[in-house]
Amino acid sequence: MEQIEKRLVAFPKRTISLVELEKLIKPFARTYEAFAEIVLGLEADGTLEMVKARGRTTRTPSLAFQYRIHKHRLMEDYYRELQRWQNRLHPAIQLDAYYGKDPSVWERDKPFIVQIDDYLNTHSLPHEAVAAPERSMELVGDEKWITEGGGREVLERIGLFDRLRIIPVSDPLMFAVHPGNMAQAVQLHLIVENKTTYQALLPALLDTVFSTLIYGKGKTVISSIAQFSLQYPVKADHRFYYFGDIDREGVAIWHSLFQKKPALPALPFYRACLQKEPARGKEYQIERTEALASFLSYFAPDERERLCELLASGRYYPQETLKTRELQHIWREWQWTS
Repeated sequence: MEQIEKRLVAFPKRTISLVELEKLIKPFARTYEAFAEIVLGLEADGTLEMVKARGRTTRTPSLAFQYRIHKHRLMEDYYRELQRWQNRLHPAIQLDAYYGKDPSVWERDKPFIVQIDDYLNTHSLPHEAVAAPERSMELVGDEKWITEGGGREVLERIGLFDRLRIIPVSDPLMFAVHPGNMAQAVQLHLIVENKTTYQALLPALLDTVFSTLIYGKGKTVISSIAQFSLQYPVKADHRFYYFGDIDREGVAIWHSLFQKKPALPALPFYRACLQKEPARGKEYQIERTEALASFLSYFAPDERERLCELLASGRYYPQETLKTRELQHIWREWQWTS
């Protein structure tokens, strides 16, 4: 009966026809009599309620042609099960997130949570950070579970991803260093989206107030920026700037990066692009409303209007709009610390 109730909870509609009900219960009842007994039992306990307007069959026992599913009755059992598990699991494991999810999510996650509980009861919470595959192997015996098997999502649901001190697997961050600025209390870092712009700016690095020039490699930087503190373990007030293509995809990359590591748009570069003739050919890109609104908030009202018109028309500015001399001049001469 428990499996049938879980199927009813997962059923996408509030009402269910007799034909649909028969398909749902068929694996658990070989005969009509057995099927009818199950359905009448669910009627009796209030889980299923006959839709009177549809009537009942003439067979014996008689069943309704359509039922209303009272899922809240079934969810009460589910909530009690969660509470029982919460009481028996390691205190670091939190099940609150499952109260708002379909019980099928809990059923799918439960075997992994049991393994994690065993790990915590044996080892407690770890003190040292290790790479995701190593921690994954320790927890569930599968080195790919966290990165490829949905493990990260499970650990986030139970409030353990950060507490298990997991180093995300990502490409190393690629950057050049200005050794003369590494001792500054406030250090600036410029992230650029494309390789051409990185190569153009690199010769000017030693003439700037920046400590690093970081090659973003498109979307790669969204994950690789997590490596920054490990690859550049310098204690300072680190401030980041970002310069990418002025198109919908470039704005989306900046916004995703900003959520991981607040990096301000490098306005002098973007404003220099606006003085040039835009290119055409990005009509196919999808607008991310939230990303664009956040990006535009850094610009003056007239600039926002121009950028909106530009992107709406499918035009754009690649980073390569600015030539090497222009890029280097802006980077050297702008008062970035003012």
